[in-house]
Amino acid sequence: MKYSRLFLMAALALFMVEQVQAIPAFARKYGISCTMCHTPAAPKLKDYGDTFAGSGFKLNDYQAPRYFQDAGDDKLSLIRDFPIAVRLDGYIQAGFSGDGKVDMSAPYLVKLMSGGQLSEKLAYYFYFYMDEHGEIAGVEDAYVMYDNLFGTELDIYLGQFQVSDPLFKRELRLTFEDYHVYTSQIGLSDFNLKYDKGILLAYSLPTSTDITFEVVNGNGLSGLGEEGFFDKDPYKNYLGRISQDIGDFLRIGAMGYLGKEEIAHEMFSVTNQAWFAGPDATLKFSDKLEVNFQYVMRHDDEVLTGDGGNRITDITTNGMMGEVIYSPQGDKSNWFLVGLYNRVASDYDPADYHSATVHLGYVMRRNVRLGLEYTQVFTDPDDPFGRLSLGFVAGI
Repeated sequence: MKYSRLFLMAALALFMVEQVQAIPAFARKYGISCTMCHTPAAPKLKDYGDTFAGSGFKLNDYQAPRYFQDAGDDKLSLIRDFPIAVRLDGYIQAGFSGDGKVDMSAPYLVKLMSGGQLSEKLAYYFYFYMDEHGEIAGVEDAYVMYDNLFGTELDIYLGQFQVSDPLFKRELRLTFEDYHVYTSQIGLSDFNLKYDKGILLAYSLPTSTDITFEVVNGNGLSGLGEEGFFDKDPYKNYLGRISQDIGDFLRIGAMGYLGKEEIAHEMFSVTNQAWFAGPDATLKFSDKLEVNFQYVMRHDDEVLTGDGGNRITDITTNGMMGEVIYSPQGDKSNWFLVGLYNRVASDYDPADYHSATVHLGYVMRRNVRLGLEYTQVFTDPDDPFGRLSLGFVAGI
């Protein structure tokens, strides 16, 4: 009975996504197809899309006619039609342990997005979660950036972004399953590679070498404190990363993160120093097969846990992510296949995670795709858990 309900709702999901055929904001601005920047499907970016984003959301070989309103003031950049788009995700999920429930998770998220040029070199981007997991989550990505500062290949970003963005962008993954190597939480520590406020500098060398440096608060998306500051302590955290293209098919990189924080729990507090380090790589066979790999080793000096404020010291965490994306006809493919492997092993047992995912995607429209995904979670060998998801991602 429960599986008949699953397939009934799947048919309804197919009907829903077929009604969504609008073109998102950047494609609308330039009058081009989404395949210029995305492959095998949105939101996954190809190299051209990365270049577009890194250039302040402008295409040097395409013109956007009448983008700015002429107000008779050369110092005023007034966007004629404010660019806005919506991302809508919905899923039907079935669990394969315990009571094996079927859950209707549509909408799973509704995201309001905007971005574009403020001048030839200045750009902005933000999105607002109108609905995330049934709640209003607010602003996540939100920044302004300046392209080619001082006439060099140096770009600067100021605002709120994911610390892991120079590595692999979580928001652009094709799977429902996350990149857990970036999201691991150790006790009450605020350190991870998710969202934070700060400054990002990106520099490209003629040798196809990309260098990134970040300075961030280190405590995620926390609210204002009593003194009117977002940062909860006097420390700043730093990430450096270098990436090198080798030929046309291989890219290798390495990152290091150094942080310090104050952790408080009721009457107890400690000062934790932590570092992250690890390599990453991408191997591409033409535009049909892509293999991504990320390894991160982490060490924390001392943290508190939520169970009574217990203090634990000298915690080592190792994590890895492996991803394979196959699209038989490149960015013209209607079908694509994704395999994702997650493994996190930590001295802090609650951070352990181990899963394998297979995702089959179908591009109904360039801005609407369906996904059928199965994830097996092996974290607890005595209680493995499986999750089957059928859903859609639509850009409007």
